[in-house]
Amino acid sequence: MTAQQRVVPKTVKNILTRSSGFLLNPGGQGAVCSHSLNPYSGCTFGNSLCGVGCYMRANGFVTKGRDWGSFLEFRINGAESYSANYEKEKRWAQKERGKFGIFCASATDPFLPQERQYRITESLLNAMLVLPPDALILQTHSRFVTDYLDIYEQLGKVCELRFHVSIETDSDSLPGLPPPASTVEQRLSACELLSQKGFRVVVIVAPLLPIADPEKFFRRIGQVASAVVIDHFIQGDGTPDGRLTKKTPMPTAMSQVEPRSVTLAYRDEIIAIARTILPGRVGVNADGFAGSIHRG
Repeated sequence: MTAQQRVVPKTVKNILTRSSGFLLNPGGQGAVCSHSLNPYSGCTFGNSLCGVGCYMRANGFVTKGRDWGSFLEFRINGAESYSANYEKEKRWAQKERGKFGIFCASATDPFLPQERQYRITESLLNAMLVLPPDALILQTHSRFVTDYLDIYEQLGKVCELRFHVSIETDSDSLPGLPPPASTVEQRLSACELLSQKGFRVVVIVAPLLPIADPEKFFRRIGQVASAVVIDHFIQGDGTPDGRLTKKTPMPTAMSQVEPRSVTLAYRDEIIAIARTILPGRVGVNADGFAGSIHRG
């Protein structure tokens, strides 16, 4: 934690939020999940590479005028809130969405360095052992995802469990931007360990950044994950033209490395390469998050 980051406790009435936006995936292959769950509000990765173009920067409801990356609220009653709202939300989800699926997390990272102190994610996972969802996706940029292997082993027996690990590029640096919170190799190694333990792992290349050696990158992913999802900031940041991301330094840095990388044509080229190397294992945009993988 830096001197500019303020970390405070917070209580929440209902930690389960009914899906909207890309999680609902209207017009696509069905909902990604019926609910999102965020153990924290804010994200101390906001000052790392993934935070530069994070769409949450534009969410005034969450930021309340604060700089993204400058604050973190840890939800001290998260597990209690989950248990108290479980039956109501499960009934709603199974009626309205067909399945009670949880995406953790859509607006923070479940495995921030502060998790090792506050253990909010751990307490929620333990609550799910008692009251399991039908499905759980754990989405992270962090190597610390491997901290709870023993809990995952138990969770995998009571619900459908999937890991999404974000690895946007094969490089640890873009011009003028901060480094990632966990290096590319650290995240690939985390994927490898999770896969070796028998868990389903999906690498999320989103937002797609310039890739120096796509063939090598996707071959490596194929060794440590069961699938990959590719998404660009255009159509992927909640706007059709990527205008939220265009307000950040991210596109300028991308252009300095590879001018075409800020276009959907580049995304399509990368998808074609990935599908050649990983046939039947490549998803695109929200449909990919929902589990629709190209089979051609």
